[in-house]
Amino acid sequence: MTARRTWIVLPDLLSIRVFFDTGIFAGLRDRLDGAVAGVFLVSPEDARDWARRLGDTPVLEGRELAASSGRLGERLARRLDASLDRQLGYYPLAIRLNRRHGFHAERMQPAHPNWMLDSSRAGWLPHSTFVERGMQRWFFSPRRHVPRRLLETMRAECGALAIANVQPQSVLPYLAAARRLGLPVAAYVASWDHTVGKGVISPHCDRYIVQNAVMEDDLRRFHDIDPGRVVVTGWPQTDVFQRARPRSEYEALLWAYGLDPARPLVLVMGNTPTNAPYEGRFVERLVSWWEDGPRDRFQLLFRPHPRDKQWEERFARARGKAGIHLQAPSFTDLEELAVLLQHAEAVVANAGTILLDALVNDRPAVCVLYDEGAPAGESWAAKNVVGKHYEELAASGAFYRAESFDDVVAGLQRALSQPGELAEARRRVVGDVVGEVDGRAAERVVGAIAELVGSTVRKA
Repeated sequence: MTARRTWIVLPDLLSIRVFFDTGIFAGLRDRLDGAVAGVFLVSPEDARDWARRLGDTPVLEGRELAASSGRLGERLARRLDASLDRQLGYYPLAIRLNRRHGFHAERMQPAHPNWMLDSSRAGWLPHSTFVERGMQRWFFSPRRHVPRRLLETMRAECGALAIANVQPQSVLPYLAAARRLGLPVAAYVASWDHTVGKGVISPHCDRYIVQNAVMEDDLRRFHDIDPGRVVVTGWPQTDVFQRARPRSEYEALLWAYGLDPARPLVLVMGNTPTNAPYEGRFVERLVSWWEDGPRDRFQLLFRPHPRDKQWEERFARARGKAGIHLQAPSFTDLEELAVLLQHAEAVVANAGTILLDALVNDRPAVCVLYDEGAPAGESWAAKNVVGKHYEELAASGAFYRAESFDDVVAGLQRALSQPGELAEARRRVVGDVVGEVDGRAAERVVGAIAELVGSTVRKA
């Protein structure tokens, strides 16, 4: 007799970081009396450091569960499912959702490096509500191909699913298997922008966990999900920022970086190459401008996006200079980020969650809305902040808008000389966009999941 466990499915590094560093995974393990297993859908190399934290908690590797049995029938089913998905599934539905509701209309184009915005992936079927409903029924069908090993293991060992990010393509076999086996599913919607431009969301989960009321309404309007199945918890990452870090931690960190804690620090936060292909040129100009002026005005810390595989080339101009520190991209340094955001003087960023992080920590921020050195007609930075989820943030007046390098300079000067100027606007937009910030969001996530899945941990 073996106990069934709740499988905590961890499909990508950002959601893994949230579930580990905010205490969600540990909280679920405690609430469910240890009857959990971690299922990593990232590579074994990427999962290694996280898996080590789990001690004797069982760890399952997605690659092993998805491996083919080698049987002809399974090989054919896998190939047919993949072929149909290219025309009916993940990317076609994401592109059609964007078109139907006007998400990212300014950004979508054929061959876009971000496949979610590559309009050539819409598939050959007609564009109509009737057709797309049929596509979605197939996409989320329990009869889709599920690897035999995954299905058999879930049947024997899994009592419920808690999915740390319900939208990646890699979780689809788990959703299909759960429906086939009648297992309850708690679906965490990983970020504030995922409801409006990161693809369709399965309407068949038993509970959805979101950060704010706007996301709850998005699930109803755009994904046909009954609000009665949605729980609003706040944003768990803000729990990490809730604890005040003493100035001594900040000073020790800056000394380790080779920077002087007595001088002001500006954090320059990177975006991904697909969203900000000209960011390297912005880094070059910012460093050159800083070098030409009185360097004791402030120091610079550059933090590339964790998903930036080209960071060494894009941020090369910032390397090896006194008064400048270049971090290596990381998914495991959230504590360092919290220390920096609580004590640095200002933040420069294009867009993304990091802009919200700055506002949550009451940091004056400059949002870069132009592409340094781009050919005429190119517009990437500005388009990164025109999505549906940015409407309220863009209208908030909570940060300085920079549509040229001169605006960046002016914004920095105001941020450094008048740090409290936009404080009230920052406070308002955090309440509206992020939700309640009280240090207990992760606790509410744990409660919402445990309430659903706790009764399913039973003897086989």
